[in-house]
Amino acid sequence: MRVNEIVGGLWLMASVAALAQPDLQACEDSAPWAHTQEVAARPAGDARAHWLDAQRLWWPGTGGAARFELQHQGQAVLELQRDAEAWPAELQARTRHLGAGQALRLPTGWGPERARELLRGELQLVLRDAQGQELARSRVQTPLAIDALFPVASARSYGVSLSAHATAGRLWAPSARRVEVCLYPGAQAAAARRLEAQWEPESGSWQWQLPERLGRGWTYRYLVEVWVPGQGWVRQRVTDPYSVSLTADSARSAVLDLDDPATQPPGWAAAQHQPRPAKALHELVIYELHVRDFSLQDARVPLAERGRYLGFTHPRSHGMQHLRQLARAGVTDVHLLPVFDLATVPEQGCVQPVVPAAAPDSPAQQGAVMAVSAQDCFNWGYDPFHFNAPEGSFASDAMDPAVRVREFRAMVLALQRAGLRVGMDMVYNHTAATGPHPKSVLDRIVPGYYQRLNAVGEVERSTCCDNTATEHRMMAKLMSDSVLLWARAYRLDSFRFDLMGHQPRAEMLALRQRLRRELGREIQFIGEGWNFGEVANGARFVQASQLSLAGDGIGTFSDRARDAARGGSFGAVAEIMRSRGWVHGLDDEAARRAASLLRLGLGGTLQDLQVPDAAGVLRRGAEIDYGGQPAGYAGQPGEAVAYVENHDNHTLFDAHVLKLPLGTPMAERVQVQTLASALALWSQGVAYVHAGQELLRSKSLDRNSYDSGDWFNRLDYSLQDNGFAAGLPPKPDNGADWEALAPLLRDPSAKPTPADIRQARDQFLDLLRIRASSSLFRIGSATELQRRLRFPAVPAGQEGRLIVVDLDGRDWPGARFAGLRLVFNAGVDAAELADDSGWRPHPVHRRPEAGDRRVALEASRAPAGRLRVPPRSAVAFVR
Repeated sequence: MRVNEIVGGLWLMASVAALAQPDLQACEDSAPWAHTQEVAARPAGDARAHWLDAQRLWWPGTGGAARFELQHQGQAVLELQRDAEAWPAELQARTRHLGAGQALRLPTGWGPERARELLRGELQLVLRDAQGQELARSRVQTPLAIDALFPVASARSYGVSLSAHATAGRLWAPSARRVEVCLYPGAQAAAARRLEAQWEPESGSWQWQLPERLGRGWTYRYLVEVWVPGQGWVRQRVTDPYSVSLTADSARSAVLDLDDPATQPPGWAAAQHQPRPAKALHELVIYELHVRDFSLQDARVPLAERGRYLGFTHPRSHGMQHLRQLARAGVTDVHLLPVFDLATVPEQGCVQPVVPAAAPDSPAQQGAVMAVSAQDCFNWGYDPFHFNAPEGSFASDAMDPAVRVREFRAMVLALQRAGLRVGMDMVYNHTAATGPHPKSVLDRIVPGYYQRLNAVGEVERSTCCDNTATEHRMMAKLMSDSVLLWARAYRLDSFRFDLMGHQPRAEMLALRQRLRRELGREIQFIGEGWNFGEVANGARFVQASQLSLAGDGIGTFSDRARDAARGGSFGAVAEIMRSRGWVHGLDDEAARRAASLLRLGLGGTLQDLQVPDAAGVLRRGAEIDYGGQPAGYAGQPGEAVAYVENHDNHTLFDAHVLKLPLGTPMAERVQVQTLASALALWSQGVAYVHAGQELLRSKSLDRNSYDSGDWFNRLDYSLQDNGFAAGLPPKPDNGADWEALAPLLRDPSAKPTPADIRQARDQFLDLLRIRASSSLFRIGSATELQRRLRFPAVPAGQEGRLIVVDLDGRDWPGARFAGLRLVFNAGVDAAELADDSGWRPHPVHRRPEAGDRRVALEASRAPAGRLRVPPRSAVAFVR
């Protein structure tokens, strides 16, 4: 075939076309994309074929005796050769999900320069028989080839940079045929300067430069011409994936120097020389918090600053006083629900619903909230738009890009001055949109690259959104660059990764090493290590999941002890109500199974920890079954995150409402809440709590409050109301269960008074104080923990109701006590056990102002040589 002539002709046509000026409206605010009307696109069709590296392609199945023809822009370019050579190990690992197929190879002499040209435009693989008749065709998935053909792409820096006398930008768009930048002198300026970016073949990047430093206030967008399957050549008007800030509603990227004093709150520059001391992973006690929830209900915060970054800057507010109290008691970190740029919440003009006063089981409240849910001011924020920029809806002025940066930093500074390290919930596993959607960014710049595709080229959605492919080099780089930016520019101390199991373990380890190298300090990682979806069981790569991270020093949330403590959290409400936890009271057999998992959780969920199983036989944690998986999976303390509540599912208080009998006295509900919290807070490793867990927080039985507005997500640090009985929860996720939920919401015994909320808070603070009092709660070595931790026998008949943990403090730095005994009693009666070592209640329990005075009272009633533990309680004894 005349390969050189065909490809050369195609490239010449594309080059000439690229010189044509775009329409005069190209930079203005109209549609985010427009057809160039040069080529009529064929229907998109499937994309079952893959281009794997610089030379190799792959077709599913053998193809029989067919020959394989590669077509570019509808024209035959070359005939591919069948390839019998073994693939390199790295390529085999990256293609493990493809299964059986025919390996193909470009003809000899087809180098990277010519191969790169094929990435611009439509690329299809066609099967023909010996007579030339077409048998089948497929679009070609190209992400692996892009990674191979642009080897230096990940070594470049992206975004806009400013020097004393110049402004420069770089955008990675290896399949684009033309890129221009539109520069605007103001956030809302209509006039634009349009520059053509220059192509760098080795990296696939487009660069532009001005011989002047653009001042603060300049904004920009890109015009990127790419081939979109089923659409043809399309000019996409798009913001920069590396935006460090934006104008309102993410309309334009900002030219912004993060060292500009306008981006720094008072005291920021001086504080940078006073870094907070690093904490080891197993020492963290994390408080999960939503920015808007924190101050929206706080009357001590100025009205204009409630629900915003500046809500944290008022030391005398109810919220900040509460956070300082938590910090003094032992909380180390605040983890903020997503605060990067979100796609969902309007940054200007969001709507506040008018919620009527109605009965506790009325549908009226949720009706008012859901009527404006798409335009209101609330969302959890798991809908990434721009990963590197702060969200504008939390800023006092969303239009000025410097304001959101300055106020975010003011929030961080206020929290750190309160004695708290600051972490952030990162969501790199999916994007809010793909394709031509206005809130799609990555896929409009490099179509088909950043998202993980299935066998026919459709975007995978196992995360309930459009999955990203962090196994692809430049998506991994974007994640790495983004985390480094947040840690460096905003001084964040730790990170939580949403659905981290959808990301490669290798990339997470490389990211942590990069932060150590470039920042010179330790940044702790925790994440959701769930094993599901198209990547489950290592289908595409070794995941950053529970069962793959042992010994790596990254923490994953443990569902083992969570489910054992509070019971099931999924399914219809009737099923959840039946699936009670250990703290609610179980039959003997179920209680013994749950108690075994809880003992393991208290010991850090270690693989090798010896724990009594349900029959009382000592077994390694990895030998205890949890739904077909090993219950013990951590290699070191801290690699399992202990928790009984977070933003997902019902709150802990609401779970108790579902599982405890109607009419259960509030005093008992408080004790059950404290007992469940103790199981997490007194566990070895990371302890994690959801904001309001200490205040009996309720979401009126809402199982999924991500878009349920301020009404169902209220958080009251004045301790007057916990949010229960605020009406039936929103219909979309709860409507099928309203009949079962209504009588629970009407139950007056389930509505706490302010005194009940204060009681719960005081007991929670005591749990924190006890954990903070001794390093025996924070043993960082698996070997030392196994040597010092024991599970003494409990009285006959109490194996499922009573858990006892002994920790030997002799010769252990910071132990404070020669020994520590933790006793958890899930029974409805006081428990007695032998005292063979002169145990006394922990000093925190003995204080006159102790949150649970029953502990000291029961201790005084204990006969000689016995310990007495109140019903439904957790007690620490010392010697």
